[in-house]
Amino acid sequence: MSPAATPTPTWDPAQYLRHADHRARPFTDLLARVPPLPGDRPRIADLGCGPGNVTALLAERWPTARITGLDNSAEMLDRAHTEHEGPTAGGGRLDFAHADVARWTPEEPYDLIVSNATLQWVPGHADRFGSWVDGLRPGGTFAFQIPGNFDAPSHRLMRDLAARHGVADVLRHSDAVLDPSEYLAGLTALDCAADVWETTYLHLLTGEDPVLDWVKGTGLRPVLTALADDPGRRDAFLDEYRAALREAYPPGPHGTPFPFRRLFAVARKEQ
Repeated sequence: MSPAATPTPTWDPAQYLRHADHRARPFTDLLARVPPLPGDRPRIADLGCGPGNVTALLAERWPTARITGLDNSAEMLDRAHTEHEGPTAGGGRLDFAHADVARWTPEEPYDLIVSNATLQWVPGHADRFGSWVDGLRPGGTFAFQIPGNFDAPSHRLMRDLAARHGVADVLRHSDAVLDPSEYLAGLTALDCAADVWETTYLHLLTGEDPVLDWVKGTGLRPVLTALADDPGRRDAFLDEYRAALREAYPPGPHGTPFPFRRLFAVARKEQ
C-alpha cells in the first residue's frame, strides 16, 4: 500500500490468519467506539481490508450496509472474494476491490471510512485524512487503528538484522506512525470531533517460536519478499532472528507473552 520505490511485499493470507483472533481484537475495540452512522443503509469503505475477515465484522455491526473492502494485494483479495463477498443477512452487500490506499479518494459519499492496521504501510498517510473526511456525509465517521510498536524488541531486532543482511531499506521505521497527539491535532483541524487513544495488548501466544510466526504474517513480509530469490540468505536471516526473539520473548508456563501497543482514532465529521 506504499507508493515508495521498495518492492511491494508479497502477502500470505494463511500465515496472516494464523493469529486472526488476536489481530481482530483491536478492530472490535475500534468499532465499539464508532457512533451511530447517519444513513439507514450506510455506505462503508474498509481501507486495507486484507483477507476480509474483519471487513465481515462490519456487516455484522451494520447488516443493511453496502460495504467495500479495498486492498492492493491480489493474494488477500482472492481470499476475501472467495470467503466473504456477497449479500449480507440484513439486505446489505459486502464487496472487495483493488485499490492503492495511498491514492484512493472517495467517489461517492460515505457514512464510515475505516482502516485496520494498514496506514502504517502508507507514508504520509495523515496527509490523506482531509480527502477522506471530505468524502464523508455530515455526521459520518473516519476511524482507524494502527500498530504503535515500532520501538518494540520485535521490530528493533528486525531492523538491526536487516541492516546486517543488506535489506534494511525495505523496512518501515518508527516514523511510519505519528504520535497520538499529532493525529488528534490533525483530525480536529478538519472540524471533526476526535477521540484518540492507545492500548497495549498483552497477547499470550502459543506454539513454537510464536512471535516469529506472528511477524511472518505482517511486519516481516518486506524482508521475506526481498530475500525470496535467495533461500540461503533468507534462512540465515530467519535463524538469527528466531534466536534473538527467543531471548527477547521467553515463553512462560502458559504461553509466550507478547506486548503489542496500538493507536486508535475515531473522528466524526460535523453535521
